[in-house]
Amino acid sequence: MKNIYIILSTVLILSFSGCTKLDEKLNGQIGDAGIGSGNVASLLTASYTAMRNPYQGPWGWWSLQEFPSDEAIVPTRAGDWDDNGAWRALHLHKWAADHSRISDTFRDLNSVSYASTNVLGFNPTPSQAAQARFLRAFSQFSVLDGWGQVPYREPGELVTLPSKVRKAPEAIAYIIAELTAIIPDLPDGPAFNANKDAAKVLLMKCYLNKGAFLNRTTPTFDPADMAKVITLADEITATEKYALTAKYYDNFAPTNDVLSKENIFTAQNTGGSDAGALKDIWVPGLHYNQNPSGYNGFATLSDFYNKFEPADTRLGGNYPGMTSVSGIKVGFLIGQQFNEAGVALKDRRGNNLIFTPEVSIIERDPNHLEVAGIRVVKYVIDYANLSTNLAENDWVYFRYADVLMMKAEALLRTGQSGSALTLVNSIRTLRGASAFGSLTLDNLLDERGREFFWEGLRRQDLIRFGKFLVPWQEKPTDDPKYLVFPIPDNQLGNTNLVQNPGY
Repeated sequence: MKNIYIILSTVLILSFSGCTKLDEKLNGQIGDAGIGSGNVASLLTASYTAMRNPYQGPWGWWSLQEFPSDEAIVPTRAGDWDDNGAWRALHLHKWAADHSRISDTFRDLNSVSYASTNVLGFNPTPSQAAQARFLRAFSQFSVLDGWGQVPYREPGELVTLPSKVRKAPEAIAYIIAELTAIIPDLPDGPAFNANKDAAKVLLMKCYLNKGAFLNRTTPTFDPADMAKVITLADEITATEKYALTAKYYDNFAPTNDVLSKENIFTAQNTGGSDAGALKDIWVPGLHYNQNPSGYNGFATLSDFYNKFEPADTRLGGNYPGMTSVSGIKVGFLIGQQFNEAGVALKDRRGNNLIFTPEVSIIERDPNHLEVAGIRVVKYVIDYANLSTNLAENDWVYFRYADVLMMKAEALLRTGQSGSALTLVNSIRTLRGASAFGSLTLDNLLDERGREFFWEGLRRQDLIRFGKFLVPWQEKPTDDPKYLVFPIPDNQLGNTNLVQNPGY
């Protein structure tokens, strides 16, 4: 089986480029590698596994959704975290077509698309085909979101030919048609499988974001599309399989497959043996002297932190089996940090380790380098599997809270503010926040930030709400070209890809 994965990976990497001599050695087709129909289950598993690179952890799609937003920053701390300005470029909206993280993520997202397409060439069952088509639609939705044009291949298509490309109108119509077609053949669950409700959530996102994908500077919202968002949300609710989880951080715990009542689509991780690099979602922001030892990098911004009310349980606090082991709390880490015995931690200079709200895109003060910025721990640290770096927590793609919030947004955008307010307040009340007296697009966007912080949704939300280009903390007003990412320079050998305007 290992040889299958190696062959498939090799083909996928080569398929991004234009015609090369290396492509010719493959005789043009993935099928020439000798992979038979009996391996469909393995190929489908490989497609699920391929999702880990772009999605699970903070280095791929997550970083492109969070760091260009108002809720995440990677300050340069003297020589640390400079990386030739790559992290700063994301927050400042100063990236170019040679940005390595943009390039790697584009490649990895398309790898998911191509791997899933390959499954379809080997006589899969209807369920296997539907799952592969869902994974393909999922990754293509992200490519459309990020770059506004989507490369694709048909099953068995010659890799010596440049991949075809769908522009935004064709791409969104195709994804909607695919998801609609496959729902009957998808399994009902579990959450770590592509399932009927996951497809409906992705369809909701298609209809809600369609107007933004077609006109990013001035998004529009067709009432018919909003009605479909509402209908799909009602269908998911009618299954009675989901409910808001009373303890917010249980959604992200090592046993979230059992504790969470709202996770609809996840990536399964088996602690200690088969898991993505989920540990990287917490380690980059922790300090060197915490347990686990961190990289002292990622932080959130004080303006974003100040959007929360003090009683809001999403701010975090002690968590059983984690705080007692390390002293680290879930949520936002601000102020003096302690170990499990309640002893105040120090930084490497011997000063108290006090995380400060103040943070700059470039930190120069030696006494501030290690403490600047509020840190975030969204996923509960799995100490039982810390030595293997293979955590048990399932990575969360879709939650029921998002179903309710998207429905509320569709209601609000079609003049049904009373019903929308009721939905949003049901979430706020459970999270310990006071009820809104009225609902506006502005406070709804803020509420989406509070509910889904650090989940890789923020850039998309800011664009849809028309707020992506406004100045915020450590980011000035910028150019509309940054509403889409550039096609990476190393992908322009495909003559069907056209560089986005301004790059």
